Amino acid sequence: MFSNYLIGLREGLEASLVVCILIAYLVKTDRKDALKPIWAGIAVAIALAFGFGCALEFGSQELTFQAQEALGGSLSILAVGLVTWMVFWMRRTARHLKSELHGRLDAALAMGTGALVATAFLAVGREGLETALFVWASVHAASDGTPRPLLGVALGLLTAILLGWLFYRGALRINLAKFFTWTGGMLVVVAAGVLAYGFHDLQEADFLPGLTDKAFDISGTIPPDSWYGTLLKGVLNFQPDPTTLQVGVWLLYLIPTLALFLAPTRTTAPTPVRDKA
Repeated sequence: MFSNYLIGLREGLEASLVVCILIAYLVKTDRKDALKPIWAGIAVAIALAFGFGCALEFGSQELTFQAQEALGGSLSILAVGLVTWMVFWMRRTARHLKSELHGRLDAALAMGTGALVATAFLAVGREGLETALFVWASVHAASDGTPRPLLGVALGLLTAILLGWLFYRGALRINLAKFFTWTGGMLVVVAAGVLAYGFHDLQEADFLPGLTDKAFDISGTIPPDSWYGTLLKGVLNFQPDPTTLQVGVWLLYLIPTLALFLAPTRTTAPTPVRDKA
């Protein structure tokens, strides 16, 4: 539940910030007439993301077990690739997001209603599709037969909406760069578990070998049905009897990705000006 809450919070807050920036800019520039097209684009983007998530969930139920595992593993790997790109992109552009969106909105205002709808749709739709895919992959990996994973996502999204509204009202101020750095680092840890589970799915689908080659088995020490086993499964996608491939993939992704993400950003020193003789 916690890992999916984090996904809903992190992804939802990005979308909420985008919406707040667009709406606040139109209100401050006295262009309230352009709010309806913006809301229309946002509504279409949300509907598309929801429909995409439903298609993934209900479409996969019609497949055979092997096809379900192959689809789940492939989409898990794709979702991890997208979320990794997203956290690095947000780390690099968080400080300039407002000016970038303002520039796009100015261009859209000059072009008309259709451009406004498209701007809002593209700005929110990308976040929505990424969220739907990664949530589906994470819930698929952490599902324990209860609604807790989906409840975590819903609570995360509701928290993100509340924070976005507080930002818009000016009632809340936090350092967004630090916020996205910390949540991004935690999301990389969650993504590592999703990636390992995706490779396990491909092993169960007979796409990859080594399903019976266990790296270790501590099921007796950490039973999967215990409260702490469930907690580790839900937060880190921990498995007490992973395959050697799962452990290798988890380490090869987590260590370099987290090191690169948390490494300090280099700044270019200004070139000294030489005095002319």
